[in-house]
Amino acid sequence: MSSKVSRQRVEQGFRLASLQDPQANLEEAEKWARAVRERSARQQFPRNERQNHAREMVKEADLSQWDALVIMSGDGLLYEVINGLLERPDWEEAIRTPLGILPGGSGNALAASIHHYSGASPVTSEELLVSCGFLLCKGLVSHMDMVSVHLCSSPRLFSFLSLAWGFVADVDIESEKYRHFGAVRFTIGTLVRLASLRVYKGRLAYLPATRDHNSEEALRSNTMLCKDRVPPVTLPAVRDSSFHNSCHSNNSLKVRRVESTPSRSVTKALPGPHDSLLPPLDQPLPDDWVVVPEEDFVLMLAMYQSHLAEDLLAAPEATPDDGVIHLFYVRAGISPTALLRLFLAMEKGAHLTTNCQHLVYTKVRALRLEPYSPKGIITVDGEVVEYGPVQAAVHRGLSRLITG
Repeated sequence: MSSKVSRQRVEQGFRLASLQDPQANLEEAEKWARAVRERSARQQFPRNERQNHAREMVKEADLSQWDALVIMSGDGLLYEVINGLLERPDWEEAIRTPLGILPGGSGNALAASIHHYSGASPVTSEELLVSCGFLLCKGLVSHMDMVSVHLCSSPRLFSFLSLAWGFVADVDIESEKYRHFGAVRFTIGTLVRLASLRVYKGRLAYLPATRDHNSEEALRSNTMLCKDRVPPVTLPAVRDSSFHNSCHSNNSLKVRRVESTPSRSVTKALPGPHDSLLPPLDQPLPDDWVVVPEEDFVLMLAMYQSHLAEDLLAAPEATPDDGVIHLFYVRAGISPTALLRLFLAMEKGAHLTTNCQHLVYTKVRALRLEPYSPKGIITVDGEVVEYGPVQAAVHRGLSRLITG
């Protein structure tokens, strides 16, 4: 696999005879189809009926009745499912339920990423659906990173795909009016936004991902069958630091050390993993964080999967469990033509070789963004969240993903 995820050979499997007679092949296929239909008839398949319905269902469901949860939709429904799992009292066990996805929405970035990790040639639409179905049938499960996202006044969220501000978030949300066109809506939205390119002011800071960290936390990267329940992933402890950031201050990202004091946001017992890398938003940055000197941006994009969309290979080096956030930002001054060239190159994952002087890419473990512009859009996994200061940190290998 291109993701370098170790694979475990399946010891149990079907033994199929190689039949040359077409009629015999048909009879054999019908025998298996009949068995699948009979088995499926006894199952209830929950249907999502409204926003956050899936989130509510998985919070209350008896997960022991299923070997895995498979979502047939776009990325938005999986976002609901993951947050529902991590809001359960038994979240440590719940989040180890293997997750699968069959692309059925306009945004199918995770499905495209899974296909990419398999090492197969790029495909879209129905071919991507077939590929993901085949990978589901293989039933091999890998670890997948989760990213916790803290907002100024909203509850903590968990993300599996991306955090975006500026151009990418604008296109994602403002193209909703073209949803009836399917995935083409993103192309339309891109052209509309390029015609009137916006610049956003803000402050960005991040905790770099060091080589020592990557080797120290090199995941077991086990791959297992869906029916297996793996033990919790134990990661090295990281010191808890504090930093200052007022939700309304333009100077919130100035580096200075203060006494570490308990904070309600830190001490309050919440479901989900502890954020050892993220002090409260009202505390200053630790001295090992980097503050980006620029304050004028066209976009900020944090990725933890390879694809931003079916046809956008945004983070070619990303793997499901690499333990890093792939951080991109484009500084103000880029022309609409140059930005268009950047996204065209992204279709083949070649944008990092374009030598665009306005594009910056780095790998980080955590980040903080404080928008100064009074209006704008921030998205998490393509979903709009509260606009304002936001910070995020990666939790390596927290969940399980069926990758085939």
